[in-house]
Amino acid sequence: MKNIIKIIFIILLLSSCQGEKENKIDKSTDFESRKTEITNLNDLVQGKSYLPVYSHIYHRYENRTFDLTITISIRNITLTDPIYILKADYFNTNGDNIRQYIQKPIYLKPMETVEIIIAEDDNEGGSGANFVFEWAVKNDKNPPLFEAVMISTNGQQGLSFSTRGVQIFK
Repeated sequence: MKNIIKIIFIILLLSSCQGEKENKIDKSTDFESRKTEITNLNDLVQGKSYLPVYSHIYHRYENRTFDLTITISIRNITLTDPIYILKADYFNTNGDNIRQYIQKPIYLKPMETVEIIIAEDDNEGGSGANFVFEWAVKNDKNPPLFEAVMISTNGQQGLSFSTRGVQIFK
């Protein structure tokens, strides 16, 4: 009887994991609802930031990869002023712009965070993927913070690491 219960439990566990993989829902922030017009763009400090991300990494051998889910956090670190994200472009390992997540300016309230999620099975970016963000702020002492967390689990093995964006200077 105990063995039957164990087998049923394992089947239920495996079927719930399978359902999780099949139910791909984009959890990225709804940027459409955050669009804004910036009337005073010339009064704001504008900048660009580079964020490295990895849609997969290599393990054991050159031809074996480990796919990763990417969570990109765009953070307004000021307590008083909104920030504006003008563009968020996703580039693959070859430097090709493969996606534009933000094409029209969006705003973030003070201390707010928005996210971009790239699913584990979306490995179009490759091991050298990256983002370039264009942004505008009132005060250049508090530029936005861009971070990425890459994670994957397989069986009892889990892997996660993070990266942080750097400002691009001309």
